[in-house]
Amino acid sequence: MQRIVIVEEDKLMRDLLAEWLSAEGYSVRAVASGDIQLKDKADLVIVDVYMPRRGGLSRLRELQAANPQTPIIAISGQFRPGLTGPCKTAREFGAHQVIAKPFTRRDLIAAVHDVIGPVH
Repeated sequence: MQRIVIVEEDKLMRDLLAEWLSAEGYSVRAVASGDIQLKDKADLVIVDVYMPRRGGLSRLRELQAANPQTPIIAISGQFRPGLTGPCKTAREFGAHQVIAKPFTRRDLIAAVHDVIGPVH
């Protein structure tokens, strides 16, 4: 089973993303940023990038350093509306894809499928 770790400060958003991905058959572990300890092997990390304090960018760099082979999808309300997919912004952040909040379940599932594929 493919394992996804969600790093999201907002509990409601964290729970919603976990629900959506679990319903698709993924094994999901959702944590707040202070709880980041990716001791478990993950096939994908979805991380909220909170831009005003640059905390999200340093969080992204920490995740990449600790898990260089694990793909990352960055999500943020600070990205411009409609920004999704693999693009220059994703590369600049070191992520495989970015998704601007708000996004739909379909947007999230499509991004996950693009990066790690559907559950087998």
